[in-house]
Amino acid sequence: MFDAARALAARSVMERLVLMINHVVGAEPVACERLRPHAGRSIRFRFEGWPRLLPPLPTTVFRVTPAGLLEWTDDESLGGVDDLVVSIDASNPALAALRALGGARPTITIAGDAAFAADVNWLFDNLRWDIEDDVARLIGDVPARQLGRLASGFGAALRRLAQTFGGSGPFGEPGGPPVR
Repeated sequence: MFDAARALAARSVMERLVLMINHVVGAEPVACERLRPHAGRSIRFRFEGWPRLLPPLPTTVFRVTPAGLLEWTDDESLGGVDDLVVSIDASNPALAALRALGGARPTITIAGDAAFAADVNWLFDNLRWDIEDDVARLIGDVPARQLGRLASGFGAALRRLAQTFGGSGPFGEPGGPPVR
């Protein structure tokens, strides 16, 4: 029963994640244009070093639609063939989330077709969610701008926190004390 509930929750989270990703991609017409030529191709996200103590992540394979958006799919529908594999360092998910909230991009490796990889890498480098614009549609420009300033201050604090704890490992990782 626990596995069924976990699978249902994972499916629900993935469906909402796809909606959010497509909202961000769809808001930038050039992003859809870059993905359209790759319609029908798949992208698999691998989370390298995912801690065994945490529940396993759901299958993270997406297919590009003819509209230049993404749809979540399962392994069986692809026949085990991935056009592109994006490996993300997930050995410390809490730190990765903290860095992402602070604006830092996770360590990723992209393998597969060069043109497809270049376009997906462009998406990682250039797409940003304009939360303030979305909030402004709901509550108006002035309150959204004030919330944006508050969020910017919070983001700056998170960046400082990520810099403080992010690379201060005991073995001379970046930002930590030098190994002697």
